[in-house]
Amino acid sequence: MLRNSFIGTAVGLVLLTACEPQVKTPVETENSPARSPQEELETFVVEEGFKIQLVASEPMVQDPVALSFDEDGRLWVVEMRGFMTDIEGSEEDLPIGRISVLEDLDGDGEMDKSTVYLDSLVMPRALGLIKGGALVAENNSLWMTQDLDGDLVADTKVLFDSTYSQNGIPEHSDNGLLRAMDNWYYSAKSRLRYRYQNGEWIRDSTEARGQWGMSQDDEGRLIYNYNWSQLHGDLVPANYLSRNANHKPSTGIDHGLTIDRKVFPIRSNPAVNRGYIPGTLDERNRLLEFTAACSPVVYRSTVFPTEYYGNIFVAEPSGNLIKRNVVEEKGAILTAFDPNPGKEFLASTDERFRPTNTAIGPDGGLYITDMYRGLIQHGSYVTPYLKEQTIDRGLVLPVHLGRIWKIVPEDWQPSPPPSYSKMSVAEMIENLGHENGWHRDMAQRLLVEKNDPESIAPLKALVNNSESDLARLHAVWALEGMGILDETLLFDLLQEKSPVLKSVAMRLLERRAADSPQIATQLGEAMSSMVNSASQKEALQLALSSSTLNTDQALSILKPILNTYGEEPLIRDAMMSSLEGREFNFLQALWSDPDLKQGEMGKEIFLETLTTAVVKNGDSEQVSATLAMLEGEDIQDDWKAKVILTGMAIQAGDPKSTASISLAKEPDLLKSPDLPLDESKLDALKSLFVWPGHEPTLLAATGSLLDEKARIQFTEGRQKYLTTCAGCHGSDGAGATRMGPPLAGSEWVLGDEKRLALIILHGMEGPLEVAGKTYDAPDILPVMPAHSTMDDGSIAAILTYIRNEWGNQAEPITGRTVSFTRHRSQGRVYPWSAPELNEHMEKQSIGSPEE
Repeated sequence: MLRNSFIGTAVGLVLLTACEPQVKTPVETENSPARSPQEELETFVVEEGFKIQLVASEPMVQDPVALSFDEDGRLWVVEMRGFMTDIEGSEEDLPIGRISVLEDLDGDGEMDKSTVYLDSLVMPRALGLIKGGALVAENNSLWMTQDLDGDLVADTKVLFDSTYSQNGIPEHSDNGLLRAMDNWYYSAKSRLRYRYQNGEWIRDSTEARGQWGMSQDDEGRLIYNYNWSQLHGDLVPANYLSRNANHKPSTGIDHGLTIDRKVFPIRSNPAVNRGYIPGTLDERNRLLEFTAACSPVVYRSTVFPTEYYGNIFVAEPSGNLIKRNVVEEKGAILTAFDPNPGKEFLASTDERFRPTNTAIGPDGGLYITDMYRGLIQHGSYVTPYLKEQTIDRGLVLPVHLGRIWKIVPEDWQPSPPPSYSKMSVAEMIENLGHENGWHRDMAQRLLVEKNDPESIAPLKALVNNSESDLARLHAVWALEGMGILDETLLFDLLQEKSPVLKSVAMRLLERRAADSPQIATQLGEAMSSMVNSASQKEALQLALSSSTLNTDQALSILKPILNTYGEEPLIRDAMMSSLEGREFNFLQALWSDPDLKQGEMGKEIFLETLTTAVVKNGDSEQVSATLAMLEGEDIQDDWKAKVILTGMAIQAGDPKSTASISLAKEPDLLKSPDLPLDESKLDALKSLFVWPGHEPTLLAATGSLLDEKARIQFTEGRQKYLTTCAGCHGSDGAGATRMGPPLAGSEWVLGDEKRLALIILHGMEGPLEVAGKTYDAPDILPVMPAHSTMDDGSIAAILTYIRNEWGNQAEPITGRTVSFTRHRSQGRVYPWSAPELNEHMEKQSIGSPEE
């Protein structure tokens, strides 16, 4: 290991004082020369009431892409110095990356000393601080590094997980390594998580989420994004909604908080990868929407004014800006909006300002890594247009520059860095209630790592007596991380007013209930006493935790939740996640429920979802019993019978389900002339089964235009359609009064596939003619919202489904077509009107994915 330490001012490093005035009206220059930090400072416009300060610059840091503060306020920086040093990216395989530790020796908020913790790294991209060292993501692997003598230089580097990343392309490789409130380390662009427990590291699978950077809010909900969609997050804890192999959730994980993609740069941005596509740039060559969104961070400090608490800041390096989002919570759902449309929280007229990572420091400041370079697109995706722009405008060089900035209020004064390494356990416990979330997180982490038995009693006292719900929440998770789960304490929390504390208590009691029938019974009784008065957030956790109860208890919890909150897709997914193997029991209960006489959209969707899960489970006895349940009933006009039979028939679109269920004989029900199914659906239903003398061939149900891959799309699209679209267009595609027009027989559905994709990507407004009839407000909603936060595969599945259901028949739509259409329509930030969209299709040569 090499060590490089220096103190004081170095060549190219400009230290800026807190009182130095900030230039408010920078002017864009025609070219984009490399500027000194002082010159770059003059290009910034920051929201009123704030100032931006330099924390460090080259040569102290070079090509910074991630940062993290340790227990003593030292700033750890990941330097990806091999990234695109030329237009070919020829040095990215060289071991020239490093991790540096920066120190502020005089407490003025500016870094004075740099120590190279670890060098000779190949494209390092993330670090997660641990006791005595750091987990480091580098060269497609995860490494355990340790500083054994306290000199801030790594003495050991051991391969921790060679499977951490399978993709070397930076923007599509695992990164982040956020230590979340639940004591797990999560990564963006990853299906893996890690934690240290009982003297060993545990590796676990989890849902894939995000692209570059990750944060958490005060409840421990994970926040992330994608380059094309600025703000996503989890509404439920990790690994809950994926428990049921018979159900694929459509909500809860990867929830889009906003469809707003608009950005407002203060300079031209011609050197973006798709700048040649009409609509990417405006008439001044300024970026119109996010194209490189990354590194969201939740502001969890009181240093900024009150209205900024809980805001989420998102970096856009292609637009040289940072956007601020205000987050609102309604029930269990999070949404976000831009409080100042037309003006960003931070923007620069310097094209080389490239914010790649953000973090909240111990002092409450918003810290930003600025890679400071002309070219930020990885070579794998550089278009000929961008290559020409970059070379002709001299943006390739120089490289190996880099700055770290901090945004604070104008009246902010620096404070001494924290010193947790010298704190007593009592002081750490006190800081679990600190007004700055960084301190709460750090105190929790260190208490878990110390695992001092002397901390148990005061932590429990804090849970029982503190007036701060945040302090109590962190104390509970500190005890959990230490392996201390006191069921008495957790049952007491179920009596609290706070939905968050109640939810965490239920979540942690599940583990004890799984091993103790007595605790399971007690938990079931406690949950039963809560369910009738539960808020939506409490009902969400009740639904999730019901998985640990016996079937009768679980159903007694879930039925009132369905009655009260069944219209909410997230609640339905939560219920389904808890019902693996017991879907048939709930199906029976709903079928025989005398109170369930009137069909409602949420209950219809849930009943069909249960039926789908029963079919996917493939248990012949359960499927036979489901069919027998319907026999002898007057089912022609029974909404429940139609929903169940339709749900079964839809599954015939999945080759895995076709003819997979063996029956002893043909069910009497299928001989009935009164089934509420058309001929094609009846054929589809029969194709699910094999009985003596019946060997079905696949399949008339979804039409001859669909091959095996498209049939899988069709069945997946039905479930996503029910969650996303049925509320406005009906589960039968016939439309819904005052909501949305019909899709059955619609020329908009059956017509040009790219036009249809544009509608779901950007939304539609105004009058619309379908099959000769004009639909307009108030008969339908005035605007169909965009669904741009959905991934390309999900959109393609929905569109393939609606083009081949209810008598519709058209070619399937691929995820590639949606992706191509999304990219070609960059810059579209408003819904289409019907005339405008038709004119667009006539005038624009959109082309095809193969072009």
